Amino acid sequence: MNGVSDFVFDLDNTLYPVSTIYDEIGDRMTAYIARALGIDDAEALVVRERYFHAYGATVTGLARHHGVDAHDFMADVHNVDYSVLRPDPELTTLIARLPGRRIVFTNGGGGHGQRALAQLGLADLFEHVFDLEDMGFTPKPELAAYERLIAACNIDPRRAVFVEDTLKNLEPAHGLGFRTVLVGPVHPEPNPPYVDARYGDAKQFLRAYLASA
Repeated sequence: MNGVSDFVFDLDNTLYPVSTIYDEIGDRMTAYIARALGIDDAEALVVRERYFHAYGATVTGLARHHGVDAHDFMADVHNVDYSVLRPDPELTTLIARLPGRRIVFTNGGGGHGQRALAQLGLADLFEHVFDLEDMGFTPKPELAAYERLIAACNIDPRRAVFVEDTLKNLEPAHGLGFRTVLVGPVHPEPNPPYVDARYGDAKQFLRAYLASA
């Protein structure tokens, strides 16, 4: 991975384990859907999961099919307690040593990326948080999301690495020329051809990259 100038990272389950914050966001999503659609929580959970699997982001389905205000939804569901996130000093040191720009590319929104990075002590290390609202609510793995990222952040994919825990989100990036890194413990074997490298977590990748740079 020589000649890399841009390091693009997913956020949730990549730069931190989502743990209880994911449950709180999920509960707020279900409650919002129940209020907006006038249904009970059980039905709202079904709707939430259906749109997530159909569109890659629940909010996209809600906006398309129910006229939900997407910005309001994102702000509401991410109004959670970020104090549960804990800085990882080793991760901070490793990211700080990277010889290039660092960008977060997340399907979150409503200030989620900025607040999570601040709580993790990483905010000063990233040039930009490119989130679902920047994508025009067209989430990863839709090709348009990556094209918007490239244009907005002036990225040359041939000189960029994309680190992500969700397998399907790496395929479009690889097709555009990114070097792709899959992180996380549970993924199918063997690696598909659009995964260039695979590590247990982001720190393992960063240690290996910096040792070889």
